[in-house]
Amino acid sequence: MSIPKHNRYSWLAAGILFAALWGSASTATKLGLTVAQPLVISIVRFGIAAAIMLLVSHGIRKQRLPRGKEWKQITIYGLLNITIYLGCYVVAMQKVTAGIGALAVATNPVFISFLSVFFLKKELTSSLIISLTICSAGVICASWPLFADATVTAAGLLILLFSMLSYSVAAIYFSSQSWSGLSLFTINGWQTLLGGLFLLPVMVFFYEPSANHFETNFWYSVIWLAVPVSIFAVQLWLWLLRQNAVRAGLWLFLCPPFGFALAAWIMKDVISTYTIVGALLVSGGLLLSRINFWKKTKLDNTL
Repeated sequence: MSIPKHNRYSWLAAGILFAALWGSASTATKLGLTVAQPLVISIVRFGIAAAIMLLVSHGIRKQRLPRGKEWKQITIYGLLNITIYLGCYVVAMQKVTAGIGALAVATNPVFISFLSVFFLKKELTSSLIISLTICSAGVICASWPLFADATVTAAGLLILLFSMLSYSVAAIYFSSQSWSGLSLFTINGWQTLLGGLFLLPVMVFFYEPSANHFETNFWYSVIWLAVPVSIFAVQLWLWLLRQNAVRAGLWLFLCPPFGFALAAWIMKDVISTYTIVGALLVSGGLLLSRINFWKKTKLDNTL
């Protein structure tokens, strides 16, 4: 499906803005971690994002509340996508750099495709195995020189991997459920609220007052993560998918460059040869997975 001519400029602007916002999440998280505990950042972020989305959904748009089994579906989705994925992600960001965090998150589509083999009985192809191997090698390559000064640790990468697996399972679960026309804004609002509430007892248990300073950097971090990332970036992604689901994946390739550029500018991350090679490997792995997806989509459309 081609993009209508009158929509091409909107498509271009939306894609670039999405990549920039999505790539900025790791840097915003690292900025917050300089003044606060990870789960404190998460809880405040989720609270702000959920309040805005639910106010818009039910207060302004007058959209219906979830009902029946939809509450169970939203609860499970929130547990996987917010509590586990973003909870583990922000903890992992204590042990990896902003650039590595952005690079790892960009590999999520490959992990989703891989887990679809087990959860949705999709075919396990050689190109998928190669894509996963190349992406993993890219993250390790970019991280390699950073192990020496402990700005990246094996524990951080493992927690990051676990968080991405949870995100992938959440995406597969979401796509496999019937939502009976329930607004995406409503789903996102409630899953963010419920996921944050599940994480709240853990935050309270580990809370240390002296480790949290609610100053400018804290509010810059959580407000950016709550509004531009959690709300605008997600809505842009959904709009791109509606315009052309096949081509939307192209914008994922821009996320690592934006992520590394912002990390170097704001957090002073070093961009080395290892960084560039790692980013190229991840982009290559993503490209291979998208080519396989495009071929399959064309084949399905001819049947």
